Formats: sequence, C-alpha cells, structure tokens
Amino acid sequence: MRILITEFMDEAALQRFPDSYSIHYDPALVDNQEALIVELACADALIVRNRTQVNQSLIAMAPKLKAVGRLGVGLDNIDVQACEDKAIAVLPATGANALSVMEYVIAATLMLVRGAYLANGQMLQGGWPRSELGQGGEIQGRVMGLCGFGGIARLVADKAMALGMRVAAYDPYLAADDPAWGGVIRCDFSELIRRADVLSLHLPLTSETSHMVGSEAINCMKPTAILINTSRGGVVDEEALIEALQSNRLAGAALDVYAKEPLSEEQAHRFTNCPNLVLTPHIAGVTREGNTRVSYVTVDNVMRVLEGGQK
Repeated sequence: MRILITEFMDEAALQRFPDSYSIHYDPALVDNQEALIVELACADALIVRNRTQVNQSLIAMAPKLKAVGRLGVGLDNIDVQACEDKAIAVLPATGANALSVMEYVIAATLMLVRGAYLANGQMLQGGWPRSELGQGGEIQGRVMGLCGFGGIARLVADKAMALGMRVAAYDPYLAADDPAWGGVIRCDFSELIRRADVLSLHLPLTSETSHMVGSEAINCMKPTAILINTSRGGVVDEEALIEALQSNRLAGAALDVYAKEPLSEEQAHRFTNCPNLVLTPHIAGVTREGNTRVSYVTVDNVMRVLEGGQK
C-alpha cells in the first residue's frame, strides 16, 4: 500500500502503518502541483489538511485511491460526492482537535471581553493606559452564543457555563428534544445574534452559510458584543466586519479563518485600524497535543479502510 501525505502532521503517527506500507510524507507537495500529480498515480491513500484541493481533477490523477484521510474535520476542500462516485472513503478526524478549538474560543473570549491584552505597543513606548484598559469587562453572567451546536460548540458551552456564562445556541439540524440542549437556551438565528454577548461560529461553509454573518446580522448584534470565527472564513462577510469594528459597531473580534487563505499582505492590510481584533492563521485546532491526536486518528482511519475495507 502506498500512502501519500501532502501537509504537515505528527510524523510519529506514521509508524503505526505496517512495514509493508510505502509512506511518502512531503508537506511541500501542497504547493507543488506537478510533483503531487506524479505521486498520486500510485497512491492508495491520501492524507491532507485543509489546503490540498481534493477535487475531480485531482481524483482523476489517482486511479488507485481508496481513502482520503483529513487531518481535521472540515471537508470544504474535498469533493465528497466525487469521492463517493469513485468509492473513495473520506475520513475526517472527528473530535480529535475539538479540545484545541474550544480552548481557543474561551481564551479569545476572555481576551476580547477584558480588552487588556493587546497593549504591548503602548507599554513598550512608555505609555501607561491604565484608565483606558481598566474599562474591560468580566465574562461572568454574559451570554455565549453558539452558531452551530456540534461537538466543539458543546465543549465550549460546558466550559463557558463553568465560568459563569449563560449559553444560547442555534442549530436547525439538532432535534428540539436532543439531550444536548440541557441547560442551553435554544434559539433561532435572529434571536441568537440579538442575545449573544459573544458570538462563536461553528458552521461548515455551504451555500446557506456563506456570508451568514454580514452587515444585516452584525447590525442586529449588541454594540458591546464580540465575534469569534474558528469555522470557515466565508461564513463572515469580512468587509462588513471590518466596517463594524472600525466604526465601533462591534466591540471586538477574533478571526482564525478567512475567505481566502493564506491571507495575502493586501488582504491583511484591510484589517488595519480595527480595534480589539485578534488575527491568527487557521490554527485554532492546531496545538501540539491536538496535532498528535488528529494524526493518530487519521492514520487509524486510513488503515481501517485499507486493511478491512470499512468506511
């Protein structure tokens, strides 16, 4: 069996594959299409993160492909239907990076509500912005609004409640009598964005969710609210968010994902002069511990399919 890995992972996890397997690990392949095409010709399994586009064109170059292991959970870079048509198993590492994302959301919440942790520039220039930064808030009693209420959002809910927050959530695909709603205020989207002091997004990018948080939604949010997006960039209208931050229509935001990734210098420049803003390069689910879990789960998923034919 030939395993092709095109993006970074915990290399130790690859030792779980039997010695009879041929492993080609090259994280640079995601940026080298010609070399990738050559390697695909004899690949029985492909392991990717979110940058390798597993589309019809790529699948056509991989006649032996039986499995695509995803080092994460989002599948918007994988044409699932095209894989199904070719009987290729698509294997996300469900749940393996959930703890990492949850901690990112909670950390961003504490940072943005307090508003006191982005003052290095002023302090290093000899400033003493004590009166300004002393106006920050506490999260106790505030409403954590979760848009999407899957596994990661439920972890966020548990930790938020443990910190004294109230939790509201919107998920049209989760039955009203599901036990997961226990202790959580079940809302429709319009109610959620009006209630939330912190709005954290946990949605796939689809035709329904594209620009779901745009100017109309933002204008319905509290001006004291903050937005956290660890899901997919296209869910948020970035121009509308920038305008809201620069006009103090929103109190802050943390973005880990963007409509186009990697974020170019020109795209990044748009966020200049946005107050109380945290930008990170799609790493909410990437920690040392999370990467280890994701890597081992992905290897086990791929091996299960190759060894037993189970999806």
